[in-house]
Amino acid sequence: MNVSAWFRGPRTLFVRLTLIFFAGLAVAQFLAFWATMSERNDAQTAFMISNLERDVATAVALLDRVPAAERPEWLPRLMRRNYSFLLGPGVGGAPPDAKLSEQIAAAIERSIGTRFPVSVNAVPDTREHLQAHLRLSDGSPLTIDIRPVARIPLSYWLLVVLVIELVVIALCAWLAVRLATRPLNQLAMAADTLGPDMTTTRLPETGPAEVARAAKAFNAMQGRIGQYMKERIQILAAISHDLQTPITRMRIRTDLLDDEAERSKFQQDLTEMETLVREGVAYGRALHGAAEAPRRVDPDALLESLVSDYADAGAKVTLSGSIGAPIVTRPVALRRILANLLDNAVKFSGAGELKADVSNTMQITISVLDRGPGIPPDQLETVFQPFFRLEAEGQPRIGGNGLGLAIAKQLALAMNATLELKNRADGGLEATLVLERPIG
Repeated sequence: MNVSAWFRGPRTLFVRLTLIFFAGLAVAQFLAFWATMSERNDAQTAFMISNLERDVATAVALLDRVPAAERPEWLPRLMRRNYSFLLGPGVGGAPPDAKLSEQIAAAIERSIGTRFPVSVNAVPDTREHLQAHLRLSDGSPLTIDIRPVARIPLSYWLLVVLVIELVVIALCAWLAVRLATRPLNQLAMAADTLGPDMTTTRLPETGPAEVARAAKAFNAMQGRIGQYMKERIQILAAISHDLQTPITRMRIRTDLLDDEAERSKFQQDLTEMETLVREGVAYGRALHGAAEAPRRVDPDALLESLVSDYADAGAKVTLSGSIGAPIVTRPVALRRILANLLDNAVKFSGAGELKADVSNTMQITISVLDRGPGIPPDQLETVFQPFFRLEAEGQPRIGGNGLGLAIAKQLALAMNATLELKNRADGGLEATLVLERPIG
């Protein structure tokens, strides 16, 4: 049987371990309480039977020796909490069948049965009740009326102590599990924040051996990933540098071609090669976006400057809304993200709209909207993959190398921001960048 499938309770390890730990301790506490109470009741029963056996023998011997006229005076003195003596035949009935009654009957027979013939029977009642019948030496009937007490009543403070113990157990279980799972929570948080910028703080390699080993392994993994990222950037930079020379030679040779049409095609191909090399290096740097330090900037001025640059280039880009306060962010990365999004908007629809807003939760939302063809819903995430280009059938090929959105996505991750795409209800695409950092 699959225990995980059977246990459909809380999904967090902390709550599950707390419940299991508390349940185990609570069951152990109740078992200990039950064992103590059972032993207490057994001891009390044995003590009661022993006292009953001794007291009955003494009381019957006393009543047998005093004159019959004085016996009524002795009855109140001989009475106890759970039995008394009656001068009479009493009430008849069937032999006792309860375990405690049988033990009491055997004890009475042991104590006085050798001298006085005795018979014991149960008496119909709402609780356990029995009577022992005998005749004294002068023939007078004597009845011992017994109401056994099987259990000692619980004191109210005992229940209070039990509740306090359960509360203490719950607190200890919570504290123990919290201390045990805290390193796992720290590891999960470090893994969640591990991004392309590799800025995750190293975990402390302390605590229990297993925890220290896991933290050490995670830190080593983090270092290896960072080294791999640096090597990738170095490789891309080296390729870019080495390609510049042959591209330059090819461009010189292209300029010497006599055929104008061929020269134009060669120049276009070389331009695309240069763009591809440049964007590839930019994508590699975006994967390691921590190079730029966050600083305090005026986001409204940055957006206005971006829109002005497009206006100077003859592109139709508008701006609506404002943020209204300085923020702490990476301005170069933010500008690159918005520029890549606006480039796509202008490329596919001829115009773009930049919209800024601040939500009630103090999150900054910057949207880029267009009236282009949009993106199929099943490819809204795929377009963020490097070198992926969305080409519609029957449509002319639009230039690009498929790295603009990939770079924007990686830079957004490095800024601890989210970038999402969605189709507009009345046509077009909306790219939404949400900055999680508070207003500075």
